[in-house]
Amino acid sequence: MSFAELDFLRHADVEIEARFTNSSNTTLLVTLSLGEETRYAVYKPESGERPLWDFPPGLWRREVAAYVLDQALGLGLVPPTISREDLPLGPGSLQVFVDEDEEAHFFTLRDDPTHVDTLKRLAVFDVIANNSDRKSGHVLLTPEGIAAIDHGLCFHQDEKLRTVIWDYAGDPIDERFLAELRQLSTALPTELQELLSPAEIGSLVTRIQDLVEFASLPYPNEDGDYPPYPWPLI
Repeated sequence: MSFAELDFLRHADVEIEARFTNSSNTTLLVTLSLGEETRYAVYKPESGERPLWDFPPGLWRREVAAYVLDQALGLGLVPPTISREDLPLGPGSLQVFVDEDEEAHFFTLRDDPTHVDTLKRLAVFDVIANNSDRKSGHVLLTPEGIAAIDHGLCFHQDEKLRTVIWDYAGDPIDERFLAELRQLSTALPTELQELLSPAEIGSLVTRIQDLVEFASLPYPNEDGDYPPYPWPLI
């Protein structure tokens, strides 16, 4: 018997296997077991977050919100991600673990014409989500195509866009995607309102409306108080 990915995440037993040592917050590889099936997932518990001056506790909620936004836009770039309260180290996010080409990241993928349209859409996603930490290594190449991970520093109400994906600045957004953005700006998924504050929701809608108005990807603001690039870049 095979279970849908979201149902598997919601109902499986969870056992911690290892910690990802390259993450500033506690990020764990876990085994999920349901019936006779086992799968891997990534668990980010709130109890393992280090305090930040500009983001409130509960960064894992933003991981879930990123998946909800991804699905609302029909992108399929963010691996399935849910929230659960009954996890070994307390509430947090569970995200399907994806097999990746460990040599690939944005800087190795951007010159491949087969990925350009997908990467442009990811750039739009990051603008809307106000992603303040889009490193090159957060863009993965999987057997199914491009995947995007690590969205705990998204959706702030203030302008904080920091990304390595500026290659398409000034490029027009295609009409079909613009139509999807118009619709989204007037009908956000209700789950986003449960995961983000009212101020963050208001800023999210404004960012979508601005993209629709200008119909192109923005340029980096080199003169702002907030740097437009993350560090490290990869």
